[in-house]
Amino acid sequence: MSQEIDILSRITTDFAALRDAEKKVAELIFADIEFVTEASIGDIAKRAGVSDASVTRFARAIGCTNVRDLKTRLTRALAAGRRFIQEATPEDSSSVVYDIATQTLALNRDLLAQADVAGAVEQLDKARQILVFGAGGGSSILCQEFQFRLVRLGYAICAYPQALLPRMVASTLEPNDVVVVLSVTGYTPEMVESAQIARQYGAKVIAITAMNSPLADTSDIVLPVTSRETDFIYHPSASRYAMLAVIDVLALELAMRHRERSRTKLRRLKLSLDDHRGGDNRQPLGD
Repeated sequence: MSQEIDILSRITTDFAALRDAEKKVAELIFADIEFVTEASIGDIAKRAGVSDASVTRFARAIGCTNVRDLKTRLTRALAAGRRFIQEATPEDSSSVVYDIATQTLALNRDLLAQADVAGAVEQLDKARQILVFGAGGGSSILCQEFQFRLVRLGYAICAYPQALLPRMVASTLEPNDVVVVLSVTGYTPEMVESAQIARQYGAKVIAITAMNSPLADTSDIVLPVTSRETDFIYHPSASRYAMLAVIDVLALELAMRHRERSRTKLRRLKLSLDDHRGGDNRQPLGD
């Protein structure tokens, strides 16, 4: 399936090759995109100081069928969020990282306190195997992080950070298997469909995702996460902190559920690492 190019990027790329009158239409779009999406051809031409024909020629010059097609594509760009079009108020890019992380963790701490963490821990602990699904930048990395947290505690766990593999693996599962699906939005089709397939074969599905999302609706247990994204788009999504906190809570609860076994596993891991790298006895366990 082909993906329609971002129209604003197309205008920027083609700007130098446009006629002078067409450039005025482009400049109007970047100055007031909302006006252009709602105005008639005549009003756009009047505001840009060009003829109606120039507006039509501009639309065709940047690959649109006509002005209506141009306005439709501009509306889609605007729907993605004004913060991705207009510059936000400058912020301190170093301190804001810590501020946003703190706010996100505080917000999600209260949310997780109301979730069925105990039920999730019970399902994970008695599972024949645990499979973790994630797609996209943050979820892909964090599903591997979940694997690293639990494998050191002696759990049979494997991460599948890819779009097609989760679907394939889900179709092989048994009722005593547990799937953990990571998706901040809960709308990624590959994750929702993989969860549905897993449940069809009797596996339990635990979702770390947004409440009331399609993924949440198809899961047995939901451990909710939320993130209040700001207009400061240059900061990476703070949702990573929320998901990582849930992973750490689950890992901690599972470790404490079998304290003696956990101590033995972690001690063996520590001795192996110290023998390999040296250093003092307070270094992290494999991090």
